[in-house]
Amino acid sequence: MAHTITNRCTQCGDCVPQCPQDAIKHEEGGFWIDPMLCNDCKGYAEAPQCVSACPIDLPPMPLQAKKGRCKTTIRMLPSPNLFANGKSNPFASAIAVWEACNVLAQRQSLPWKSDSEGKLYYERQVSGGRGAIAFRLTDALDSDAPVTLGSAAAQAEIANWDARAACLHLVYAAHAMALEQPWEQEFVISDRQIEAYLGLEKRKDLTKLAKLTLIKALVQQPCKLQLDIHWFQQGQVRGFSLKQSRLWHLLDIQHHFQEDDLGCKHLTGLTFRVQAGAWSQYFLNRRGASESTAFYQYSSLPQSLLETVTSLWQQHDGACRMLLWLLFKTKMGGEQRLTIPTLMRIAYGEAKMFLAATQREERKRLLRSFESDLEVLNHYGLKPVFDPITYPTDIQPLWAKLADLPDDAEAALEFWTNDGSNHNRLTDAAPRDKWKRLLHARLLCFELPDGWESQTTQATQTMQRKLRQAQRKEPMQPRSPLSAQQIITARKNLQISQRDLATHVGKSQSWVRDIESGRLQVGFKEQQLLSKVLGVNP
Repeated sequence: MAHTITNRCTQCGDCVPQCPQDAIKHEEGGFWIDPMLCNDCKGYAEAPQCVSACPIDLPPMPLQAKKGRCKTTIRMLPSPNLFANGKSNPFASAIAVWEACNVLAQRQSLPWKSDSEGKLYYERQVSGGRGAIAFRLTDALDSDAPVTLGSAAAQAEIANWDARAACLHLVYAAHAMALEQPWEQEFVISDRQIEAYLGLEKRKDLTKLAKLTLIKALVQQPCKLQLDIHWFQQGQVRGFSLKQSRLWHLLDIQHHFQEDDLGCKHLTGLTFRVQAGAWSQYFLNRRGASESTAFYQYSSLPQSLLETVTSLWQQHDGACRMLLWLLFKTKMGGEQRLTIPTLMRIAYGEAKMFLAATQREERKRLLRSFESDLEVLNHYGLKPVFDPITYPTDIQPLWAKLADLPDDAEAALEFWTNDGSNHNRLTDAAPRDKWKRLLHARLLCFELPDGWESQTTQATQTMQRKLRQAQRKEPMQPRSPLSAQQIITARKNLQISQRDLATHVGKSQSWVRDIESGRLQVGFKEQQLLSKVLGVNP
């Protein structure tokens, strides 16, 4: 149990150098013991050193749980609350934000490496290697020149993270959107706001101190990331480089206290001052975007996503990872075909994919987890649309097969009776080659729930109008038709026959055979249809 200093303290400071945990702080004109750090000197001394060093007759005493309500104290005014419409809020969605979200959500599943100095880093190539973005870790939150953690220390730090830190990162990105120059301005966020955003006020099993301890830890995790960005020139926007730049600056943490009848201080609130890193000058620069010298990239953050991740991260960490990744991926267009191996790597990492490929039991376990996590996404409202060619019914999850099960008892009885009389029943065992077929399967898209749609503002409409005008001025370039070899290669990659392809495009098998042999040329309409079915572009 942690100790606390009473109001009888003479402020001599004799106890400060004796604390092995550096838990004794000086704030608001007096000393207090941070209960998040104090462990009663366990493993260091038999008795708490602050008690032994105290010269008065009422030394620090064991901290007791505070009784009654936590009264409101004078606080710094926080920034306006997010989600004013109760559904969503704009947030910065640049690649630096996306990749940082992946780092915070996927953590140890990512391919981390060590550089020549033994420092841990994760790097992602951009646009085929034309650019790159890398992440490193630091534990010095209050330093202008933070020291990058070594491999062992960084891995130990990452092991303590969880997906809820990615939610705080998105909250920061939403608050930064409200600032004209986020790389110079700051925003203020309180523990009460964070409780509301993450749905922590519903956790009646946690004490006030436990919630504050959790919030403080989550707030700090995104601020421990450093960025290395090497960006290439895009249009009129010149290339740039950032080296060991902070993702978020945690400028200050204010602790708010309330004294009990014995004069013991109880921590009742926290306020955080945060500022976006230098990346925002290049990716969240409204004025620069209007002058074509920088980017201004944003999208819509659903409030329900934050609460969902907070409630699911322990039981369905894979679903949370996919959910956070899809938040950015779906903004790139509704017809984003997603391969199943890609989703599995996002949810479970490359190492587990390799084990599943070589060990049968691991493969079965991974399949169960993936289908369960897909069901969680479906229940949340992010409904997967299965590709009928590469992801047919016989290898789909059972919950997807039962989507058409009637609610009426008599209709359900008839449904199961008809299913039992079929040659292939819904509850039959999966085919032996299910894993191999899933490695080539894909989803056509995800049906998005309410609040995921991008908010169309006047600025967005203006940019889209300018783009359409520019496209009208450019001469139309005729598309080259699909070649016979392209069609054959794409069809074989999907493992479908000429008959199956003919069925999906509404043609005869002989028509497909003549196209692949080169005796017929593909018309414009047929070319569009084949491109959509085969997933290739001419």
